[in-house]
Amino acid sequence: MQPLALQLLLAALSVVAAPQRQEPADLVLRGGRIVTLDDERPQARALAARGDTIVFVGDDQGAAALIGDATRVVELEGRLAVPGFIEGHGHFMGVGDAGLQLDLRSVSSWDEVVALVAAAVARARPGELIRGRGWHQEKWQAAPEPSVEGLPTHHWLSAVSPDNPVVLRHASGHATFANARAMELAGVARGTPDPPGGQIVRDAGGEPTGAFRETAAGLLARASRGAVPPDPRRVAELAVAELLSKGVTSFQDAGSSFAEVELYRQMAADGSLRVRLWVMLSESDRVLAERLPGFDLRDFGRRHLTVRAIKRSIDGALGSHGAWLLEPYADLPQSTGLNTTPVASIEETARLALAHGFQLCVHAIGDRANRETLDLYQRAFAALPERRDLRWRIEHAQHLHPDDVPRFARLGVVASMQGVHCTSDGPWVTARLGAERAASGAYLWRDLLDSGALVSNGTDAPVEDVDPIASFHSTVTRRLADGSSFFPAQCMTRLEALRSYTLSAARAAFEEDVKGSLSVGKLADVTVLSRDILTVPADEILACEVIATIVGGEVVYERAAR
Repeated sequence: MQPLALQLLLAALSVVAAPQRQEPADLVLRGGRIVTLDDERPQARALAARGDTIVFVGDDQGAAALIGDATRVVELEGRLAVPGFIEGHGHFMGVGDAGLQLDLRSVSSWDEVVALVAAAVARARPGELIRGRGWHQEKWQAAPEPSVEGLPTHHWLSAVSPDNPVVLRHASGHATFANARAMELAGVARGTPDPPGGQIVRDAGGEPTGAFRETAAGLLARASRGAVPPDPRRVAELAVAELLSKGVTSFQDAGSSFAEVELYRQMAADGSLRVRLWVMLSESDRVLAERLPGFDLRDFGRRHLTVRAIKRSIDGALGSHGAWLLEPYADLPQSTGLNTTPVASIEETARLALAHGFQLCVHAIGDRANRETLDLYQRAFAALPERRDLRWRIEHAQHLHPDDVPRFARLGVVASMQGVHCTSDGPWVTARLGAERAASGAYLWRDLLDSGALVSNGTDAPVEDVDPIASFHSTVTRRLADGSSFFPAQCMTRLEALRSYTLSAARAAFEEDVKGSLSVGKLADVTVLSRDILTVPADEILACEVIATIVGGEVVYERAAR
């Protein structure tokens, strides 16, 4: 018989040697190629989540040990799984509202726009407002006749809709077209002055043509009086459904009001906000000064809602000749674009952002707009040299003077860009800027990355479809519809492009500790794709589809079986 001391020792050793029973996971993905963007384990076959958090990344055998009776198992069957796509700049309510108005993004002529409006009038109530969005005169097969500065006049639109006001937003969101009835209701006439930062386009006789650039579109608000607005919650729910179907798990919203934020808070609380929102406030400095003290809405509703940034716009868009340039437009030499918000006003916003710990995000497209914004940021940072890593952002950064490229990295400013804008705008950018400026300054992803700048990606939806696959394809090919490539030396590699849509976008919002890569301890936000966009031929990227979207360990979207 063994001595008692030896028996106790053997018993203790057997306890230590016994395998620890692990609590089952709620979700397991296995049998695929998982690209994690975690440098310590760049690839894996399987992943497991418990609650909303990743608890395992590794091989199929390791994942098998975490499968219990209640575990949901997703068989990847060799497919690619990546960190959930993060839309780096879009308009959340705009995505939902786009489905409630005429979609003009694919029209090929002004005649087609008029025909769509005529059909809408036939279905509408007398006097009902007709809304549409997405037209772009540079994408039509021929210039409309008659036209002023390449834009149509309202007469045909007014003829098919004499009694219903019509308001149609440009694809960029930086111009609007209206018929005679809408202008009448808005009180816009020959003598109406241009507002600061905007322009009413007029014919040779001084009459409004129906086109309104930048802030001038605000004059048309009175045309909407009496119209029944869509239910905000329905709009938000439509946006959520659209995002999840495109594999977007997080959405950086480029400008919402406090009222909209309250809606998001309610939805996050009741579980209906199934995507993660990171919101830039778009309110006046007066309202911000009143509301920001004591305001704290971060990681609310199981990390579904964070509000920690402020949005301003210093200029307009290239498509509407509203981008603020250092030199005149090549195709409109009397104009250098529009400064839509005075620099002094944005300086005050910068003060408020610093005082309350918010990021400042300034829409800047033209080279002068970007330079003025970088100058403004530099002054703000110099006033508080002890404040580091503020990650203030320039939204779009589409056209830069080469001298300003190194300043992004030097100042720590994020270049929040949209890959799909390059290929959507490419056919007409050279006409706007001239060949030299287009080559040296347009959509400089490669130059910015090589300089050390943080570049995130997105679509500016609903300006473009929120589809990350299309924007990824644009980012790695810069391929236009005619098969040519727009200055392809500025392409990102595929891994860089994926990072710009995941980990870099998370860093642009101070969220890299919880999302952007598939690592143990991070949120289980995953997008499963039908094809491997990192390896398939470039021509096959656009054929890729979203198989599943996972937010916080829950499968919130699955492609219907075929």
